Amino acid sequence: MAPTKHHATVNTTTTPQLARRRLLLQLACALPAALAVAAQADGPRQITWSDLIPKDWDAAKALRGVDISALQDGDPRANELLVMVREAADNAPPNAALAGSQIRIAGFVVPLDEARGEISEFLLVPYFGACIHSPPPPANQIIHVKNAAPSQRLQGMRSMDVVWVSGTLQINRADTMMGVSGYHVSAESVTRYTAAAAK
Repeated sequence: MAPTKHHATVNTTTTPQLARRRLLLQLACALPAALAVAAQADGPRQITWSDLIPKDWDAAKALRGVDISALQDGDPRANELLVMVREAADNAPPNAALAGSQIRIAGFVVPLDEARGEISEFLLVPYFGACIHSPPPPANQIIHVKNAAPSQRLQGMRSMDVVWVSGTLQINRADTMMGVSGYHVSAESVTRYTAAAAK
């Protein structure tokens, strides 16, 4: 007796209920991405200091192959190395992908222009003491900030206060008395830092 052949049948018709399920699934997958785009369009993008560094930049390149332990105090080679490291930091490249972006970032204030208790121009730096109690960070870790309007000047703001700065980030080198900055922001908003505002 010959074996019986079974033929599987496939239902290629789509029921209205199945079509609705597929549509809901597609919407559920697309909604998070749409909300992320809308949130970015509604306000500035919050960035971190590491975002300002190009991915291919090697901060330690100037020290490659140098045996620092072999250098003694007063060694001319040590002074030459310090100059080389400082030049490399002052010429640290910016992240070109961020040029023209509306950003929001928190940092420490290093005043450049102060009158009657108002700071209208300052450097924003990533850590306490930078440019004052320690050498300036690399240029791609310093933002030169100018307040766009007198109303944005914070009364009583002092050196090393922590603030949020919002505005358009531009790539613009500025050699100031406190350090070389690789970025510039005409601030649309300068507010005192609070942990709650970081969310």
